[in-house]
Amino acid sequence: MTTNMKKIRDGTMKKKIYLLISMIIIFICIFSTLPLAGAEGGTMELISPAFDEGGMIPGRYTCDGADVSPPLKWNALPRGTKSLAIICDDPDAPVGNWVHWVYYDIPAGTEGLSEKVATDDRPAEGGTQGLNDFRKIGYGGPCPPGGTHRYYFKLYALDTTLDLSSGATKKQVLKAMENHIIGQTQLMGKYRR
Repeated sequence: MTTNMKKIRDGTMKKKIYLLISMIIIFICIFSTLPLAGAEGGTMELISPAFDEGGMIPGRYTCDGADVSPPLKWNALPRGTKSLAIICDDPDAPVGNWVHWVYYDIPAGTEGLSEKVATDDRPAEGGTQGLNDFRKIGYGGPCPPGGTHRYYFKLYALDTTLDLSSGATKKQVLKAMENHIIGQTQLMGKYRR
């Protein structure tokens, strides 16, 4: 009886080990087929040579200066990125969220934007610009009525191009991006008047 019990216990133990090994193999197979969150090199990141995250935006990029767009750089876009979109807005505006820049269908191979993107429908860098809350195409810099405001530059990696006409609003762009965002990041700068 003791020998039979030992054989049964050894057989049960072997089955448990085989089951555990099988489960590990299945998990490895499942997780190896899932897409990675970022491209080789890590997490998607947006930076500006003009100001640090949470830092003050230089006057040049505001209505008190040249009112030109700041230089932006990004890296580690997700695999499958077909286009990019940028939305810049100010949640501290007295009337609610004030939109400063809507820019979409930026080519996926672009690694950043130089300073002073033209306020054209379709600038030389590629892509299409929308309408900001100043009722103008392209970038409109910080111009708070007073106090310190935060400005969020949000970068979206999309698995498609939006093919919207120029002059689309933030709301229209966000609607078109639904179910197509495969990565996103942001850079926040401040400005005080």
